[in-house]
Amino acid sequence: MLKSTLFCAIALATLCFIGCASTTESGAVGANRKQLLLVSSEQLEQMAAKSYASLSSAAQSKRTLNTDAALLQRVRNIATRIEPQTSVFRRDAPGWKWEVNVIESTELNAFCMPGGKIIFYSGIVKQLNLSDAEIAIVMGHEIAHALREHSREQVSQALAAQTVIGVGAALLGLGAGSSDIAGSIYDALVATQFSRTDEAEADRLGLELSARAGYDPRAGVSLWQKMINASKGSRPPEFLSTHPAETTRIQEIQALLPVVIPLYEQASRSTR
Repeated sequence: MLKSTLFCAIALATLCFIGCASTTESGAVGANRKQLLLVSSEQLEQMAAKSYASLSSAAQSKRTLNTDAALLQRVRNIATRIEPQTSVFRRDAPGWKWEVNVIESTELNAFCMPGGKIIFYSGIVKQLNLSDAEIAIVMGHEIAHALREHSREQVSQALAAQTVIGVGAALLGLGAGSSDIAGSIYDALVATQFSRTDEAEADRLGLELSARAGYDPRAGVSLWQKMINASKGSRPPEFLSTHPAETTRIQEIQALLPVVIPLYEQASRSTR
């Protein structure tokens, strides 16, 4: 038993040593944690592009894709201002094949897939009556997930876990079924959603992105106050499903304001 446990630990340590790196520069807010990256960016981006095309096609068939021209233009204009700022964290990111679309839905959600594929659901803007600055905070957060390649990290963590689970199962004389069950449990509990660490990082980077694009980062406070109100007496919005507690997030945003407000003021002066 001791030998098998030691072997699993060595296998995991070897994977971590080989695949650990940071996907981004730290920026002003600081985000350069080492990440486990066992799959390539290209693989994830290809999968994301296919998924995005499928989702867009399905929405087109349902006549829910980009039905509000004014809202679509608002969201795309904000993206156009944020996208160049991604170079602070990744030099390659401004050159991604960015796409921005809006799906008509009551869902309070938005996301950015690997490689810059952005979807906003109209509900998050209309039901919360978001200002441009608040939309920018949401968008910056979602783009930050793509910059930090949290999906790639998540897949790598699952792969590492499956590897160790498989080795351990073989050493302990368990059948493939036991290994599959263990892997399925891991997927259900961990690999299907971003971690709190991922979400906190996305908040930090997203706040800086929106500030550098000339959007007041103090909108982050009003945004999450609206989210708190939206979640009262009902199931929390999908956008908050794995995020840190809203009150904690507001406190963390307020703590970062002295860092990012000068960036916002500089950006504002440059556009006058």
